Amino acid sequence: MKNLLLASLMMMTCSIWAQSATGYFDKAMKKAEAGNTKGAIADYTKAISMNAKFVEAYQNRGVAKFKLNDLKGAQADFSKTIELDDMNADAYTGRANVNYKLQNYQGTIDDCTASLGLNPKDYIAYNLRGLAYNKIGDKKNSCKDFTKAIELGSQSAAKNKATFCK
Repeated sequence: MKNLLLASLMMMTCSIWAQSATGYFDKAMKKAEAGNTKGAIADYTKAISMNAKFVEAYQNRGVAKFKLNDLKGAQADFSKTIELDDMNADAYTGRANVNYKLQNYQGTIDDCTASLGLNPKDYIAYNLRGLAYNKIGDKKNSCKDFTKAIELGSQSAAKNKATFCK
């Protein structure tokens, strides 16, 4: 009986100290909000190591890596998010941002188009796709996307349209 009580006490103590994937995710979110991007990435990574299909952890880690200009890491995380949830419009827009920074303008256009197929009110995707069209010399589609982004409330698109659609 004494051994059973001791074993129970030890198990309860271990479970209190053990962290779940959701626990690490929550810690990561708090660190990200506080501006501790590297700490957030470490905790998202721990959450993913405990749950390899934790879509939100991949998504948020991709955003954090993008903030630190780890473009290849961000691209991998957004791609994994899409692999796990191909209906995640934000993951396509996130990967489009990475592609744009990597000067992969066709990839940007493709990802923005996929994002807009899932969320047609995403003015960020319209504006970003407009920028990518501009980079490949497609002024007509560029200006069309800036106009749509403006209709949806984008202020950056208004500046881009004024700059590129004269």
